[in-house]
Amino acid sequence: MTSTLFATVALLILSNLFMTLAWYGHLRFTSSPLWLAVLASWGVAFFEYCLQVPANRIGYHAFSAYQLNTLQEIITLLVFIVFAELYLGEGLKPKHVAGFILLALAAWTIFQDGYGLDW
Repeated sequence: MTSTLFATVALLILSNLFMTLAWYGHLRFTSSPLWLAVLASWGVAFFEYCLQVPANRIGYHAFSAYQLNTLQEIITLLVFIVFAELYLGEGLKPKHVAGFILLALAAWTIFQDGYGLDW
Protein backbone atom coordinates (compact mmCIF):
# COMPACT_ATOMS: atom_id res chain seq x y z
CA MET A 1 0.00 0.00 0.00
CA THR A 2 2.84 2.42 0.82
CA SER A 3 4.52 1.99 -2.57
CA THR A 4 1.18 2.37 -4.34
CA LEU A 5 0.46 5.55 -2.41
CA PHE A 6 3.94 6.93 -3.14
CA ALA A 7 3.77 6.12 -6.86
CA THR A 8 0.26 7.54 -7.16
CA VAL A 9 1.10 10.77 -5.33
CA ALA A 10 4.39 11.23 -7.20
CA LEU A 11 2.71 10.79 -10.58
CA LEU A 12 -0.14 13.10 -9.59
CA ILE A 13 2.30 15.81 -8.49
CA LEU A 14 4.20 15.60 -11.76
CA SER A 15 0.94 15.51 -13.71
CA ASN A 16 -0.28 18.60 -11.90
CA LEU A 17 2.88 20.51 -12.70
CA PHE A 18 2.11 20.03 -16.39
CA MET A 19 -1.62 20.66 -15.93
CA THR A 20 -1.08 23.91 -14.06
CA LEU A 21 1.42 25.09 -16.65
CA ALA A 22 -1.01 24.19 -19.46
CA TRP A 23 -3.97 25.90 -17.82
CA TYR A 24 -2.31 29.01 -16.41
CA GLY A 25 1.17 29.34 -17.92
CA HIS A 26 -0.09 31.38 -20.87
CA LEU A 27 -1.38 34.12 -18.54
CA ARG A 28 2.07 35.71 -18.56
CA PHE A 29 1.88 35.97 -22.35
CA THR A 30 -1.46 37.67 -22.93
CA SER A 31 -0.10 39.52 -25.97
CA SER A 32 0.27 36.21 -27.84
CA PRO A 33 -2.67 35.14 -30.00
CA LEU A 34 -5.28 33.02 -28.24
CA TRP A 35 -4.99 30.21 -30.80
CA LEU A 36 -1.28 29.92 -30.00
CA ALA A 37 -2.00 29.73 -26.27
CA VAL A 38 -4.57 26.98 -26.91
CA LEU A 39 -2.18 24.93 -29.06
CA ALA A 40 0.69 25.35 -26.62
CA SER A 41 -1.58 24.36 -23.73
CA TRP A 42 -2.70 21.23 -25.57
CA GLY A 43 0.91 20.31 -26.19
CA VAL A 44 1.77 20.64 -22.51
CA ALA A 45 -1.44 18.85 -21.46
CA PHE A 46 -0.36 15.77 -23.43
CA PHE A 47 2.39 15.19 -20.87
CA GLU A 48 -0.09 15.70 -18.05
CA TYR A 49 -2.22 12.85 -19.40
CA CYS A 50 0.86 10.64 -19.83
CA LEU A 51 1.29 10.88 -16.06
CA GLN A 52 -2.33 11.22 -14.90
CA VAL A 53 -3.63 8.04 -16.52
CA PRO A 54 -0.94 5.79 -14.97
CA ALA A 55 -1.41 7.50 -11.59
CA ASN A 56 -5.10 6.63 -11.63
CA ARG A 57 -4.50 3.08 -12.88
CA ILE A 58 -1.93 2.43 -10.15
CA GLY A 59 -3.92 4.18 -7.44
CA TYR A 60 -7.20 2.47 -8.24
CA HIS A 61 -5.85 -0.75 -6.74
CA ALA A 62 -5.68 0.90 -3.32
CA PHE A 63 -8.19 3.76 -3.47
CA SER A 64 -11.73 4.31 -4.67
CA ALA A 65 -12.36 6.62 -7.61
CA TYR A 66 -13.76 9.19 -5.16
CA GLN A 67 -10.58 9.03 -3.09
CA LEU A 68 -8.38 9.33 -6.18
CA ASN A 69 -10.25 12.39 -7.36
CA THR A 70 -10.07 13.98 -3.91
CA LEU A 71 -6.34 13.31 -3.73
CA GLN A 72 -5.98 14.86 -7.17
CA GLU A 73 -7.84 18.01 -6.13
CA ILE A 74 -5.77 18.54 -2.99
CA ILE A 75 -2.53 18.07 -4.94
CA THR A 76 -3.84 20.48 -7.58
CA LEU A 77 -4.40 23.14 -4.93
CA LEU A 78 -0.96 22.68 -3.41
CA VAL A 79 0.77 22.84 -6.78
CA PHE A 80 -1.30 25.87 -7.77
CA ILE A 81 -0.45 27.76 -4.57
CA VAL A 82 3.26 27.44 -5.34
CA PHE A 83 2.72 28.23 -9.05
CA ALA A 84 0.59 31.31 -8.36
CA GLU A 85 3.20 32.68 -5.99
CA LEU A 86 6.35 31.90 -7.95
CA TYR A 87 5.19 32.17 -11.56
CA LEU A 88 2.26 34.60 -11.49
CA GLY A 89 3.39 36.63 -8.48
CA GLU A 90 -0.01 36.36 -6.78
CA GLY A 91 0.18 36.13 -3.01
CA LEU A 92 -1.84 33.78 -0.86
CA LYS A 93 -4.44 35.70 1.16
CA PRO A 94 -6.17 34.69 4.40
CA LYS A 95 -9.45 34.09 2.55
CA HIS A 96 -7.63 31.61 0.27
CA VAL A 97 -6.17 29.80 3.28
CA ALA A 98 -9.62 29.61 4.92
CA GLY A 99 -11.14 28.17 1.75
CA PHE A 100 -8.34 25.64 1.34
CA ILE A 101 -8.73 24.55 4.97
CA LEU A 102 -12.40 23.84 4.30
CA LEU A 103 -11.46 21.86 1.19
CA ALA A 104 -8.89 19.91 3.20
CA LEU A 105 -11.60 19.10 5.76
CA ALA A 106 -13.81 17.87 2.92
CA ALA A 107 -10.95 15.71 1.61
CA TRP A 108 -10.34 14.29 5.08
CA THR A 109 -14.03 13.38 5.28
CA ILE A 110 -13.85 11.47 1.98
CA PHE A 111 -11.03 9.27 3.33
CA GLN A 112 -12.77 8.40 6.62
CA ASP A 113 -14.24 4.93 6.96
CA GLY A 114 -14.74 4.74 10.72
CA TYR A 115 -17.98 6.65 11.24
CA GLY A 116 -20.04 3.49 11.67
CA LEU A 117 -22.42 4.75 9.01
CA ASP A 118 -22.51 3.81 5.38
CA TRP A 119 -23.26 7.22 3.98
